[in-house]
Amino acid sequence: MEPALHLDVADGTATVRIAHPAKRNAMTPAMWRALPPLLERCAADPDVRVLVLTGEGDTFCAGADIASLTAGGEGDPRDLAVAAEEALAAFPKPTVAAVRGHCVGGGCQLAVACDLRFAEEGALFGVTPARLGVVYAASSTRRLTGLVGPAAARYLLYSAELIGTERALRTGLVDEVWAPDELDARVAGFARLLASRSQLTQAAAKEFTRPGPAPAERVAHWAELGHASADLAEGVTAFLERREPRFTWGVPAPAARHGE
Repeated sequence: MEPALHLDVADGTATVRIAHPAKRNAMTPAMWRALPPLLERCAADPDVRVLVLTGEGDTFCAGADIASLTAGGEGDPRDLAVAAEEALAAFPKPTVAAVRGHCVGGGCQLAVACDLRFAEEGALFGVTPARLGVVYAASSTRRLTGLVGPAAARYLLYSAELIGTERALRTGLVDEVWAPDELDARVAGFARLLASRSQLTQAAAKEFTRPGPAPAERVAHWAELGHASADLAEGVTAFLERREPRFTWGVPAPAARHGE
């Protein structure tokens, strides 16, 4: 099987599978390059309300294909990895990483860029640039630190050791841990739950939960959208009528890149 990213859309959920089984789903430069435009397609698709990132088979992603770190011709894989991570972090709809097996290096970088991480018991996590003498990107370091705190981030970065799901759950690196035969059902069910909720609420929360104070103009922007949207009236009416709400506000499609 050629290394690739596979996309499936069903029931409001876009599932992106990292597929490179010969190298435990390690990301090649071509795969790093493919992720941002794939995310753009999903962001622009009104049928996509949630994105799930996972790996093919029994592992999530073992990081960057190490052979590519010294190969030429396709750009520095470290820069490509950061660009892919930033595109994932900026995705305007909820994102969930479904992790089994190894989630290491660039794989952990991608998982941390997701909003939530659900893991299978026995999964292993590691941030491993210290094994290779790589300076970890400042943006990636800050994102990891914001998630797990300075002490846990230093432990992971200084040691490059792998940690199991118990410690990952304790530090906040993962949100839920499930038995191997339960992970897929839990992720699918949770994705359906997210898809049923107000995208307006989710989009504002996604922006407001980022580190740092929200600029006043963005607070005003979301307040104006909240007043103009029909979601609040629908939510209250559905609650009073004891039915599921049918929210209609949708995340606007991203503007086309220059030249497209």
